Amino acid sequence: MNSDAIEISGYGFRYPAVVGRGLIAKAGEIARNVVDRNCCAIIADQTSARLFGDRVCQSLASQNFSSQLITIPAGEKSKSLTQVEKICDEMIKAGFDRSSFVLGLGGGVIGDISGFVAAIFQRGIPHIQIPTTLLAMVDSSIGGKTGVNLQAGKNLIGVFHHPALSICDVEALDSLPPQEMRQGYAEIIKHAIIRDAEMFHDLRRAKVGDWIELIRRNIAIKARIVSVDDRETSGERALLNFGHTVGHGIERASDLKISHGDCVSIGMVAACSISMKRAGLSATERDNVVTLLKNFELPTQLAAGVDREKIIDAIAHDKKFPGGKIRFVVTPKIGEAHVSSDVTTDDIRAAIAGL
Repeated sequence: MNSDAIEISGYGFRYPAVVGRGLIAKAGEIARNVVDRNCCAIIADQTSARLFGDRVCQSLASQNFSSQLITIPAGEKSKSLTQVEKICDEMIKAGFDRSSFVLGLGGGVIGDISGFVAAIFQRGIPHIQIPTTLLAMVDSSIGGKTGVNLQAGKNLIGVFHHPALSICDVEALDSLPPQEMRQGYAEIIKHAIIRDAEMFHDLRRAKVGDWIELIRRNIAIKARIVSVDDRETSGERALLNFGHTVGHGIERASDLKISHGDCVSIGMVAACSISMKRAGLSATERDNVVTLLKNFELPTQLAAGVDREKIIDAIAHDKKFPGGKIRFVVTPKIGEAHVSSDVTTDDIRAAIAGL
């Protein structure tokens, strides 16, 4: 099996992320080495269930796991308390209990909602992630953040519940359309901006390289940050929010019609503009970021129909601003980032106006 495990560990948690090719067919074997339970609720959206559900169920059965596939509609709007209740009701009817575990099969939405269900079902059961998108592999499947959305904003209800295992099968990427692949590239470019100048320059030279190595490189970046600040209390994990403050505002203002990665891409352009004013980022490096995003066919400007004032209103409710104080992630140069308390509402407003 062509796979490598990256250990994610910190205070009170330790788990592997396995990256390789052909791993979905071996999910049961890999899971058997991690969990000592036999009953599994597989939570998937309609697309991932159709593409991968049978293979996962067969692999689990080969290792004497009993599983049931629970399917929900695809899309961000499934991340709701209503959907969580439906899933939990179905699990209860199927006989799942505290000796069971949850397996999330799909992209970031599935990882978030399946992790949340695992965290609250019978007061908490283990969670395994099988991310099937590039975005989920390099970002949301690592770190233990789970949650659902409210009308007031994204991920306002949730808990930290680290998975017991993440299985990243690069073969799943073969099924993704270009639109979905670019969502993952937004997070990869974010990681490069905040922590890996060498990767940023490799991407500028169109050196994507081996998928397994690229995914491992990005998981390692997130793992190092999460290991020292998994609850986002010291400010280190907040660096992963680069581009997300404005990005989440755009998502809400567009009623989730603009994809997450596209919103983060535009949000990073805004963050670079603010970084020029508040962190000393050079115009050249800002332009390099914009060019790289465009090279990966990511948007760098807002469509005319998006209400800028709605973005500002959404940002005002951002959970990353404790006590109403603005904490904004800025970059002084490619490969570095920090949280600034000097950024003002006027700075954010001006950056959005310039998009």
